[in-house]
Amino acid sequence: MNDLSASPSKASSPSALRIGGLVPFTATDYPDALAAVVFCQGCPWRCSYCHNPHLIPTQGKHSLDWPTISEWLETRQGLLDAVVFSGGEPTAQPALLKAMTTTRTQGFRIGLHTGGAYPRRLQALLPHLDWIGFDLKASPASYARVTGVEGSELGAFEALTLIQRAGVPFEVRTTIHGALTPPEELQALATILNERGVTHWVLQPFRAQGCDNEELLAHSGEATVLDEALLQTLRERVPQIDVRY
Repeated sequence: MNDLSASPSKASSPSALRIGGLVPFTATDYPDALAAVVFCQGCPWRCSYCHNPHLIPTQGKHSLDWPTISEWLETRQGLLDAVVFSGGEPTAQPALLKAMTTTRTQGFRIGLHTGGAYPRRLQALLPHLDWIGFDLKASPASYARVTGVEGSELGAFEALTLIQRAGVPFEVRTTIHGALTPPEELQALATILNERGVTHWVLQPFRAQGCDNEELLAHSGEATVLDEALLQTLRERVPQIDVRY
């Protein structure tokens, strides 16, 4: 997924970070903080409900320059608390680590949104992170149905283990759509989270905005399968469940 023509040193330089978008100000992407979000280009998975499909290719049609963003962040010191690296899958890029460490020297807390596709690369990032939003797609048996990639559950659940061991503050969140995560699937995943000691879980109902999967869009009425009875069942396994629209 990376530029194989680039040397390792160039690929890991922060200036090599491929960026597909920037949110200059948000109060919802990092807990209790004002943040900017840098959207990194490229993702090895093909989640059918993805609302940023333009970020999936390694190279995007429109790109932003990291040195320019880094210079802009200098002007945000004292105005923003944190910078969140999102995607796509930000850990797909070797340049991410140095971009993070550079941003930390500017005085910002560092957040990461990841699905855990590259657990070994994530492990190297963990000492430099202040918070992680971890996207857990489904129970292991259903992972490939969501991501479109066989074996993707292996990296995801290894990444969750690494995050838990590292002690970095994190949240687990799952996007729900009736066609992919019906009630029985959510119950299976809740059981797994319970076994892993996860006590806080964020459920995110499917958003049609940006999604280009015609089948899911055609069944968008099935997207929200949550009701009080189901939430109560899930909370018997994961005590704190938030629904984030």
